[in-house]
Amino acid sequence: MFELLLTMLERLGIIVTVAFIMTRLPFFRQLINRQQIGRDQQFYAILFFGFFGIIGTYTGLTFSTETLGFNRWITELNETEAIANSRVIGIVMAGLLGGYKVGIGAGLIAGIHRMSLGGFTAFSCGFSAIVAGLLAGFIRSKYKGKRISVSVALLTGALAEGIQMGIILIGSQPFERALSLVESIGLPMILANGVGSALFFLIILAVINEEEKVGAVQAQKALSLAENTLAYLRTGLNPKSAEETCKIIYNEVNASAVAMTDKEQILAHVGIGNDHHRPLSPIQTYSTKQVLELGNLLVAGKKDIQCKDSSCPLGAVVIAPLKKRDKPVGTLKFYFPSEKDIDNVVIQLIKGLSSLMSHQLEISDAEKASKLAKEAEIKALQAQISPHFLFNSLNVIVSLIRTDPKKARKLLISLSRFFRQNLTATTEKWTTLQEELKHVQAYLSVEEARFVDRLTVEYDVEESALPYLVPPLSLQPIVENAVKHGLKDINENCNITIQIKETPEDIFISIADNGIGIPQERIAFLGSDLVSSSTGTGLGLYNINKRLTMMYGKESKLHFHSAPNVGTTVSFSIHKRLNEGDFPDE
Repeated sequence: MFELLLTMLERLGIIVTVAFIMTRLPFFRQLINRQQIGRDQQFYAILFFGFFGIIGTYTGLTFSTETLGFNRWITELNETEAIANSRVIGIVMAGLLGGYKVGIGAGLIAGIHRMSLGGFTAFSCGFSAIVAGLLAGFIRSKYKGKRISVSVALLTGALAEGIQMGIILIGSQPFERALSLVESIGLPMILANGVGSALFFLIILAVINEEEKVGAVQAQKALSLAENTLAYLRTGLNPKSAEETCKIIYNEVNASAVAMTDKEQILAHVGIGNDHHRPLSPIQTYSTKQVLELGNLLVAGKKDIQCKDSSCPLGAVVIAPLKKRDKPVGTLKFYFPSEKDIDNVVIQLIKGLSSLMSHQLEISDAEKASKLAKEAEIKALQAQISPHFLFNSLNVIVSLIRTDPKKARKLLISLSRFFRQNLTATTEKWTTLQEELKHVQAYLSVEEARFVDRLTVEYDVEESALPYLVPPLSLQPIVENAVKHGLKDINENCNITIQIKETPEDIFISIADNGIGIPQERIAFLGSDLVSSSTGTGLGLYNINKRLTMMYGKESKLHFHSAPNVGTTVSFSIHKRLNEGDFPDE
């Protein structure tokens, strides 16, 4: 018995070899990945596993119930002989991997073959082969969506062989001969076939784990490529972004060339064939048009590339769609010397990369829409002008026309400059501190005329800070707020101090008045929300604070310091920027 067990374990090397070969076959990979297979592939699986079962029969040992000896070569059996074999391993694998149909089909093939060899156990062994396929298919049905473990494979193989021993005892005659056979080979076959089934599954798991590792590497590569191309694709699908993207991908992927198209033309082609696959030329390949129409990845050979240059070295291409909201807007193309160079790993990488790049293009559209909405909001905020100032200014000018025409003329010039700056602010996103200060001075010149020597304005301004950029209407509404509210009830010695200072990293701006101050309960809400009161809503300060935080971040929000009958100081800091390009995309 021990000798039989060792011999059968030795012959499991053949099973290992067959298992390794099977893992190279496409239908087998679909089975172990729990994918659905078609009828043709199911038929091939039945034939292959059935043949595997036949191999298990022929690699067994002939056992004589008269001499209780073994013959290492299978020949035609007489009525006293049976076979100690590993046939059940192939059938159990068929059922565990392919389900009832594949398991029973493989069991029929291996079982009929076993019956043809004869012997007093011919029918019992043939019938038990079908039962083994049925058993394995049943166990697989209990693991829907789950991976079968090695221990389950071991127990299934051992149980299937144990059932075969039971069927031999029930269905083979004479019973004494059947009992002698089971006593001699039963336990070794149960152990050997259980171990064989487990060993087969270990090989499968090794293949799966290896593919998962490769898949993880490819996924990491796809993520890395997507991250590196993000800066370019966020500008949209255009020749410049496509060229930079293709260069990055070409340097990281083992392809002959990488290309991108939109729905009408080639945007970029990097690699072999760039002498005649030129950007901005129209799409001619039917395969590319088909991908754009159907939105599915396509692998095409040299004939389908349809290159006009007969000497073109590009022999095969993988074309993946680039989509926005599930509609193709372009393609990502990987060229190879031949179709043999395109394997499943390459295809999965291209699928993942095209999917990530499609998401990037969608994000690009979303960012553009958000930016446009934000700019529209900024323009709306900038456009708000107090009509009261216009009426008050005109009243002052009307009163001065008779008494002081020169001053009236000067105020009209300041007023026109003020409104010209307001109109400019509705069309421009940025202005210099110098222009913004002129805007404030134009406003204050009118207000000084209204206050009739009651208002004094002090400027503490560093000239080096004036060329830096600031959002339009960032200072004037704060100054207006100080005049309208802070100095409203002050009859003399009204003072406003405007300070602009340059620090190593920022520009510090403050506007202070010596007015009545702001109640402490209101300060917490100023700038961050509208405040309902008899004197105003705080809309101007709210608008400024919102624009500053939108453009610079929360660190540039307005700060308020106020004390009753002492005055109020409003301050903020902005980053030093000389050009609009210095600002990150909002």
